[in-house]
Amino acid sequence: MSTKKPKILWRKKLHEIIYEADTSAGKFFDVFLLIIILISIALVMLESIESIGLKINALLGISTSQIAYDNLFNIFEWIITIFFTIEYLSRIICVKKPSAYIFSFYGIVDLLSTIPKYLSLFFIGTHSLVAIRALRLLRVFRILKLTRFIGESTNFLLALRKSKAKIAVFLSFVIVLCIILGTVMYLIEGDQGSGFTSIPKSVYWAIVTLTTVGYGDIAPVTSIGQFIASIIMVLGYGIIAIPTGIVTSEMTKRNQKNIPKNTQNCDNCMESYHADNAQFCHKCGLSLKDE
Repeated sequence: MSTKKPKILWRKKLHEIIYEADTSAGKFFDVFLLIIILISIALVMLESIESIGLKINALLGISTSQIAYDNLFNIFEWIITIFFTIEYLSRIICVKKPSAYIFSFYGIVDLLSTIPKYLSLFFIGTHSLVAIRALRLLRVFRILKLTRFIGESTNFLLALRKSKAKIAVFLSFVIVLCIILGTVMYLIEGDQGSGFTSIPKSVYWAIVTLTTVGYGDIAPVTSIGQFIASIIMVLGYGIIAIPTGIVTSEMTKRNQKNIPKNTQNCDNCMESYHADNAQFCHKCGLSLKDE
């Protein structure tokens, strides 16, 4: 009993630092992790620019050999990869059900961002896959828990969840509208040599036009086609604003005073967003406090 208690407290402390942001250690870890991720991504991008490598070698007094430049970045990359490996293993160790983290969204992202460097030892050309680490920047949402933005970020996420049905219906309507408009444009412009060679390509044009992107690779030449295109362009401005209005409306309905600011993460099922001062996980029922 005396040997088990320190082990549990040690694992709880590690879980608190890695998964939560209520403590100074947890805040420091989140910020430090994001800085390392940004540095890693910057190294991958800089490594692909040969001119920068030559300048760095000149500043360091190294011969203008690309090998010296590659070795320098390779050392930095291995240091960062080892750090991410330790972090990944630590996340597995400090939870009661490792599979809950391993097969979670962030668990898969963490694994995919760690293995490319190891794969480069066996397969040539896989080193650039370390750019997948950019996905880890999704953890920036955890930073929103660090300060006064806790309630606002939680309110925004809850509003998105409440609005997903309305947004899904809206997107379905937009897709159907693009199919109809694309088909109409194919019937009008199909024989005019203007690029509307098939219905799928015409639907692609409708999507590009409706979203006000306008690549210009396909354009109507008939008066009717140009008239319909003008209507689609005007509709595009309104359609872009609708999802924003849906989410904003949902956010105004919620009372921010009732939004929990707790960042506790259950070390059994990985559930977050517990009520303030919660003692038990609302999903699995296990205690959130030290045993």
